[in-house]
Amino acid sequence: MADNNYFIHETAIVDEPHNIGEGTKIWHWVHVMPGAKIGKKCVLGQNVYVGSKAVLGNNVRVQNNVSIYDMVILEDDVFCGPSMVFTNVINPRSHVERKDEYMLTPVGRGASIGANATIVCGNPIGEYAFIGAGTVITKPVPAYALVVGVPGRQIGWVSRAGQRLDFGNSGTAQCTETGEKYVINDGKVSLAL
Repeated sequence: MADNNYFIHETAIVDEPHNIGEGTKIWHWVHVMPGAKIGKKCVLGQNVYVGSKAVLGNNVRVQNNVSIYDMVILEDDVFCGPSMVFTNVINPRSHVERKDEYMLTPVGRGASIGANATIVCGNPIGEYAFIGAGTVITKPVPAYALVVGVPGRQIGWVSRAGQRLDFGNSGTAQCTETGEKYVINDGKVSLAL
């Protein structure tokens, strides 16, 4: 179904009210709960779930079999790989209702989360960070960090284009793809002005 300049596949369930941006595509067997906010030019792959209190910025890509639960905030240009997992309660029990304990999990602009990664709730992911496939995030991730493993550990830095950055001893690095320059100060990476 095409409506208001976005596309919803006939098998998807999109509950009212919703806020879906122009150019967004919602594919097979997706369920968007009432109140969800989805920005412009997003793509939600097969079997995706979006909670009522979830927010997706513009140009977000969510691959197949991902659930974006309440209190997960994806900023612009975030990529969620196939079957990666967000959580929203730190200590779930079937017999104890903890909906008032959902933890905020913000994912910064341009971050990428690899296939089958797990993000334990309450751990922010910095802008342009890169979470490797299968990684389990149990603590906050700095901007531009490259994190892999179980539990996740930082093994380097990446550019906005996702290329490894080599700071050597100089405190500066250049993206091999774009030529953009980066600086590192006190363990924090930023784009050089």
